Amino acid sequence: MLDQILKDLKNEVKFGYLKKKHAFRYPSLASIEDNVPVQRTVVLRDTTADFDLIMYTDERSDKISHFENNPNCSLLFYNHKKLLQVKVEGKIEMIKSGEEYDYHWSRVQGHSQKDFITKNPPGTPIDNPDHVDYNEDEHHFCLLKLVPEHMEYLELKRPNHIRARFDGSNNWKGQFLNP
Repeated sequence: MLDQILKDLKNEVKFGYLKKKHAFRYPSLASIEDNVPVQRTVVLRDTTADFDLIMYTDERSDKISHFENNPNCSLLFYNHKKLLQVKVEGKIEMIKSGEEYDYHWSRVQGHSQKDFITKNPPGTPIDNPDHVDYNEDEHHFCLLKLVPEHMEYLELKRPNHIRARFDGSNNWKGQFLNP
């Protein structure tokens, strides 16, 4: 049963980027700043064959310095229709060049590229939302790759909730947990 739960967990996460309206498309990513957790919603963009999770960001965003200081992170998914929560904990790798970087930058199409060509970093105060300046000659795209170390599955159902944890250092061997 644990093998099937792990398979279901991975499939649900993959649906997050394969199906645009899937509940797992917009998980919450937590980093640490000065020993305080900081969360934000991100867009899941892809997974690798090893089940590393791919997200995009502006290389000038606050989360970059958070991960430079402490690469530990947590990504939380929730599907309210299935009452299913998945938590993935691991380390973030920031990729700012190379073949994998080029592949993902080429997938950012048209209007979405504007997110990475602003003259000022994210969070810079502006007078009006229409007053964002762009520099089309330079982009600040960064690939975030979460390399999982632990994954947790929690399904709220009757007669019994199902909770299980999977450990990457133990070949993803699972263990049921008291919900």
